[in-house]
Amino acid sequence: MSKSIQYAIGVDLGGTFIKFGLVNSEGKIVKKTFLDSKAAEGPDKVIKQIKKGIKDLIEKSNYKINGIGIGAPGVISTKKGTVENPPNLPGWGKIHLGKIISKECKLETFVENDANAAAIGEMIFGAGKKLNSFIMVTLGTGVGGGIIFEKKLFRGETGAAGEIGHLSIDYKGDNCNCGSVGCIEAYLGNNYLINRVVKEYDSNKSSLVFSLIGNNFELLTPKVIADAALQGDQFAIHIIEKLGNQLGYALASVANLMDITSVIIGGGVSGFGEKLFNSVETAMRDRVLKSLQTRIKVLPAKLSNDAGIKGASSLVFYRN
Repeated sequence: MSKSIQYAIGVDLGGTFIKFGLVNSEGKIVKKTFLDSKAAEGPDKVIKQIKKGIKDLIEKSNYKINGIGIGAPGVISTKKGTVENPPNLPGWGKIHLGKIISKECKLETFVENDANAAAIGEMIFGAGKKLNSFIMVTLGTGVGGGIIFEKKLFRGETGAAGEIGHLSIDYKGDNCNCGSVGCIEAYLGNNYLINRVVKEYDSNKSSLVFSLIGNNFELLTPKVIADAALQGDQFAIHIIEKLGNQLGYALASVANLMDITSVIIGGGVSGFGEKLFNSVETAMRDRVLKSLQTRIKVLPAKLSNDAGIKGASSLVFYRN
């Protein structure tokens, strides 16, 4: 007899938006919604938004909900349910998020690093189902990473493993929100990327990127860059390929260290498509040890922007 289908709420906590989904144990999202994170207003406001989104799903659901999973940025203690110093959520410090949400919603709550949650989602429901080991990269407000080794999440000694966004590719490079310099996130995170494009305006005024937004920089998003690239705009293509090269150089170091050569890329910026994936793969092959070159494989996340929600929900269904 097959197992009965169970239901959980998955919460994908980002620096810009919080995504919520009611997910079943087969990986189907029954209902989903999102709210602004309101990160600039501090942790109390963000937590209020989390509670609001969860309660909205609970009130609109006719299913028995087995628990809540939360994928959050920063260093996570899965045992204590704490979130510590998330780089794109100012003022947090160390917060017992799991305990707060569990008490408020009267449901068992599990907290995991957001990129780790996305990696678990891809392992169970997505592009990693047939892979024993892979590196997961999420590209959005920040750059997250998760490492799956032999079908298990590799957390490291304190749960902080996989912070690929904070590998330095230039020891004299740009400042990063984490306090270091030259981190890959300081080149690929949404805000950093937009700022770089704006800085190059003077020498690329004729680019379709700027025509599409009527030279109103407030309208500039990664999607605009992707749309311009699809129409053959050379500046947009240059931006995407440079981004891919930088990410590929960082991932080559991970591959050399871990002997893991499959990479799954998800998140909003992954919408740059083939040009991004090809440039990442080429850069990795250029920089990894020769013995690894033929094994390099870069894949798009199958769960797309739902990876965070599904991965967070799987914390309830699957204990790693």
